[in-house]
Formats: sequence, structure tokens, C-alpha cells
Amino acid sequence: QLQLVESGGGLVQPGGSLRLSCAASGFSLDYYYIGWFRQAPGKEREGVSCISSSGRSLNYADSVKGRFTISRDNAKNTVYLQMNSLKPEDTAVYYCAAVAPGSSVLCMIWGGHLRYWGQGTQVTVSS
Repeated sequence: QLQLVESGGGLVQPGGSLRLSCAASGFSLDYYYIGWFRQAPGKEREGVSCISSSGRSLNYADSVKGRFTISRDNAKNTVYLQMNSLKPEDTAVYYCAAVAPGSSVLCMIWGGHLRYWGQGTQVTVSS
């Protein structure tokens, strides 16, 4: 079965850290841009970060710049999102998605150009 599986979410206090993982099953991530997205209750899904297939191009939403770091390990077929200095407003379900070839410019936009995505992992930032 071709799918992405997110893990690493949980409950953390403000100022804390979490590392999310996005593992591919049934296919190789090598040639895909991968985006991380999040959706808070009552809000639209928003793009958080994107990494190119080579790992050399990284993009972040303004709200997470300087706090989140995206990376990938193609040997492990996994993409990571290191989240530091977490804030209550970071609380959301986090999703990863593989961008269809030719649509890399849309990497941080949730839409029909995404080839695969996962079920999400809950991140709750609260004291």
C-alpha cells in the first residue's frame, strides 16, 4: 500500500520541542518534494514547511521560521520536522504530503497536486 505515515506528535509544554517523522511505505520519497501542513480546530489547513527532493531547498511559513527545521533522510525514506520553542498556537494536526512531479512550486499549498499524504499526528502545546 502506498502511503505516508506521520508520527512523533504529542502533548508538550510551551517552549518545548518535538520531532515529527514522515515515513513512506510502498514507494520511494527520493524524487518527491515533501510538504508539512497543519490544521487547527476551526481553521483551514496551512502549509508549514517544504523540502526539495535533494534536500537543498527549504521553505518555511513565516509563523515557524527560526523555530522549525525540515530535513530528510532518503536512505531511511523519511522526512522530519524538528519543532522547537513551541507555542500554544502551534497546536494542530500535522500532515505530510508528497508533491506530484512538476508541481513543486505548490509544495506548501494543500490541493489536488499532492500525490500522497498521511492521516496526521496531533501536536498539542499546553501548560
